[in-house]
Amino acid sequence: MTTPVKLAIVYYSSTGTITEIAKELHDAGVKAGAEVRLVKAGELAPQDAIDSNPAWAANHAATANVPEATPADIEWADAVIFGTPTRFGNVSSQLKQFIDTLGGLWAEGRLTDKVYSGFVSSATAHAGQESTLLALYNSVHHFGGIVVTPGFTDPAKFVDGNPYGTSHVDGQGTNPVNDTTRTAARIQAERVVAMAAKLKASAEAASRAEEDAHVEEERPRRWWQLRRK
Repeated sequence: MTTPVKLAIVYYSSTGTITEIAKELHDAGVKAGAEVRLVKAGELAPQDAIDSNPAWAANHAATANVPEATPADIEWADAVIFGTPTRFGNVSSQLKQFIDTLGGLWAEGRLTDKVYSGFVSSATAHAGQESTLLALYNSVHHFGGIVVTPGFTDPAKFVDGNPYGTSHVDGQGTNPVNDTTRTAARIQAERVVAMAAKLKASAEAASRAEEDAHVEEERPRRWWQLRRK
């Protein structure tokens, strides 16, 4: 029997939109049968910058108890979903800084053959959501990871319209995470868990077959088998 998929959701959120999507992905991953870790990238901004924005300060305080991500979380996982607000069409510096700490695991080949996916938010439409996800996936290619996107694999994906990953336009805080985004997150989590489960089952079956072959090779031969040699 295949063991449950281990899913790590690693995100950075300033004003809380990405936090809400991360929670939705977490709940959908659990419902899909995965063991899920929800962890955040460490904050790099100074406290005075955080305090200057009420929404940023509120989210910073509300997520104080969320564990900070470590490379061990990625090593543990069979699948990883990264989340970030878009920054000039690119990944936030906080999430990128965390990704840059994975060099040791990368050098040892411990980032390979895992499933990776991503989600994103921006203040306005057409503000670099897709380019941010594509930039994020560049790192996955270097890992030797397997990118699993939601694509247009469900009719509901034609409503949100982003095949690269879950995305949301928050309108500078005026557009809270809605049912369209929550549905997109559910679809993405289910697809990531399903694909990771297939890969894990295949790997575990291959490992069992290798162990069985080794046992058979080591098993003492009967006298008639020895005579045939």
